[in-house]
Parts: sequence; structure tokens; C-alpha cells
Amino acid sequence: MNRRNITIFGAALGLAAVAASPATAQSSFRNYRCADGSQFMVGFFQYDKRAHLQLDGKALTLPKRWALSGSRYQAKGVTLRVTKAGVTTLKHAKRKTTTCEQT
Repeated sequence: MNRRNITIFGAALGLAAVAASPATAQSSFRNYRCADGSQFMVGFFQYDKRAHLQLDGKALTLPKRWALSGSRYQAKGVTLRVTKAGVTTLKHAKRKTTTCEQT
């Protein structure tokens, strides 16, 4: 094999490794619509305890916080809660807490 073929083969092998990585395969994205009319998308990744939110045209990363029941993610005035029963609430931009449903 010449140098060019080795480079192409190496690039293809690297691309295949990235595409087949467990982190790529183990992600979850969900769309929500809330009672107050707001909408957001949230992404969860297997090896990341944070919630990655797309809200009001902005990308936010919310670290997981301590919660008595379920999960709570909070940063920069935004709080996302998901109870063990699956009820999701959102509080942001000095608005009241609102219930959200997955679409």
C-alpha cells in the first residue's frame, strides 16, 4: 500500500470507530411542550450526568442536583425536574413552575 491509501484507510477506520462508539449509541433526546406554551428539547448521554437543553433558542447544560425523589437539573435560573412517576416540570426566566409533556 502506498502512503495515500494508508491515509484513506486510517481515516475510514477512525470514522467507523466514532460512528460505532457506545456513547453515540447510548443517547436519548426528548421534545417537550409545557402548559405555559414553552417548548424545549433535552438530551441525556450515558456517561454524562448533565441534561443538555435547547430552550428559547439557547443551548444550556444543567448539572444534576440532589433530589429527594426523581431527578433535578439546575443552572442559570433554569430548573428541570423529572419525578420517578415520569412527571416533568420546568421553571425558567422568572416564570412559575409549569408541567411539561413529552411530544
